[in-house]
Amino acid sequence: MHRFSQSPTDPRFVQNPYPFYDRLRAVGDLAWWDEYAMPCATSHRAVHTILRDRRFGREVPPEMAPDIPEHLAPFYAVEAHSMLELEPPRHTRLRGLVLRAFTSRRIKALEPEITKLTHERIDAFPADTAFDILTAFCQPIPVIVIARLLGVPDDMAPQLLRWSNAMVAMYQASRTRATEDAAAQAAAEFSDFLRSYIDTRRHDPRDDLITHLIAAEEAGKKLSTDELITTCILLLNAGHEATVHTLGNGIKTLLETGTDRIDDKTVEEILRYDPPLHMFTRHAYEDVTLYGHTFQRGDQVALLLASANRDPDRWPDAHRFDPTRPMAQSTSFGGGLHFCVGAPLARLELQIALPILWGRCPKLRISEPPVYADTFHFHGLERLMVQTA
Repeated sequence: MHRFSQSPTDPRFVQNPYPFYDRLRAVGDLAWWDEYAMPCATSHRAVHTILRDRRFGREVPPEMAPDIPEHLAPFYAVEAHSMLELEPPRHTRLRGLVLRAFTSRRIKALEPEITKLTHERIDAFPADTAFDILTAFCQPIPVIVIARLLGVPDDMAPQLLRWSNAMVAMYQASRTRATEDAAAQAAAEFSDFLRSYIDTRRHDPRDDLITHLIAAEEAGKKLSTDELITTCILLLNAGHEATVHTLGNGIKTLLETGTDRIDDKTVEEILRYDPPLHMFTRHAYEDVTLYGHTFQRGDQVALLLASANRDPDRWPDAHRFDPTRPMAQSTSFGGGLHFCVGAPLARLELQIALPILWGRCPKLRISEPPVYADTFHFHGLERLMVQTA
């Protein structure tokens, strides 16, 4: 297997990782990334296959579970109940219960609220000066939508965002001890808040997701309080992080390419072209030989979602943003058992917010060069300064 060295915090890589992915993909379906000390699936066929291969999974084999440092105990106390990190049978039960509450009907019913919220954010844009559309538009919409879906007051949205950002930073290549301490504190505070809030909803049920999660039951089993807490945190963290980045990356791409036709195909091309999550890992559960490499039980493989999305064998002229290309599902929402539960909501937010923004701000333009944040394996902008006139 060919070996490559590339720091994920190198400024040139942070601003444009796609040339590196091209180099990896050019040598085959798998390549070794020294800094992560593991093989990477780079082609669309390899990423698509491993996402669905039940010989690989998210959960670390029990006999290989690492010791958890004391200072990170609050963070991993939350992770221990995350369906994102679990495999069947526990994953099956948790996901089934969540889907009973997180229904397509419930998501579709959010359309008027997303529309109203989008207009409210645009109404607040400054008329004659440059502003960061990430903080003015891309961040508030998904965070407030998730807060309302859960039944949490709007005025809690900024605090939820702070907790979420601190926890999500644990997955970034630039993680430090300070990052870990902040994540542990956020996990503890977020859990305490939700524990109290869930207790309130048990005695005062409402028409919100927390109440429906409390009521959801499968085979006589309900979510425990700890599972409820983790599920709410996961829905917020995953639900806002990906959508914020996709909105920002999408607005940047639309403006840079002069695209003014925004429909469902445009949204899918945004998701393919510059996705919010670039890497997702799996563990081998048995000895597996794929694409000329033998994985042993416990070995990790990095699935480079963004590389798969730019695979020319799957998408001709893959580095060109083309919203007219035939719709084909990208790997941006993962696949298999762990396909993103929130994908329908993310798509709905993009399909509503972007056409409204373009309709109301026809002169929207970028006012200074966009800058991507040093947050790999996420991929999103640090800021996006724009003007509406």
